[in-house]
Amino acid sequence: MTFRAAEHPYFAGRAPRVLAHRGLHNDDPENSMSAFQAAVDAGVTFIETDVVGSKDGVAMISHDTTLDRVSDRSGPVGALTAAELAEVDLGGEGFITLPQALERFPLTRFNIDVKDGAAIDGVVSAVRDAGASDRVLLTSFSTARRLAITKRIPGAASSPSATEFLILATAIRMGFTPPLPLIHALQIPERANRMTFVTEQLVDRYHRAGLEVHVWTVNDEATMRRLLAIGVDGIVTDRADLALRVLDS
Repeated sequence: MTFRAAEHPYFAGRAPRVLAHRGLHNDDPENSMSAFQAAVDAGVTFIETDVVGSKDGVAMISHDTTLDRVSDRSGPVGALTAAELAEVDLGGEGFITLPQALERFPLTRFNIDVKDGAAIDGVVSAVRDAGASDRVLLTSFSTARRLAITKRIPGAASSPSATEFLILATAIRMGFTPPLPLIHALQIPERANRMTFVTEQLVDRYHRAGLEVHVWTVNDEATMRRLLAIGVDGIVTDRADLALRVLDS
């Protein structure tokens, strides 16, 4: 069954929405407490982030499953405990946990991409302990991970995996909507693999299916304005400060 986004508290309030991609990291490390604080200080109410499981099963805020790109260390994130990851230098700060983020920003809505199976138990515990099921959207590029976590937190919003989206997009182009479970929003690139997924006509069809449309990752003003003009509901961006100014104008 497809659930209408309008019926879920995660989507309460005015659209279009700005989703700060890994926080606002103009001056701070991505996915850090400072980047999240900068986004909130700028006026963002939605943060897009990612989680990876630590060695001791804690959901760590991290886009990558390895340390190589974000630090001067190498190896899997999951090879270290949460305490050890807190000491890894990401540029003046260490890794933070999902429980820490949910506690620090109790009014912020989090869009959480689950990057590996080791994070699932930690995400479930974090969301339940924080009573945050109505202010998280849980997703994954893996259909199995997405279904595993949404089944355990049925009150959370969700967007489809890559495979699920392709099925849904194909069906909607043909004029019908397949019965995908717990889908509230489409979080998609405008184009990929020489295919266009976001046009005014397609956005209208997605809306008719009861789904919000959030496009990633958009960092220039002209593209933001063009997408907003055709009716998208959210812009996922590294430049949340710019996107907020575009909305205000």
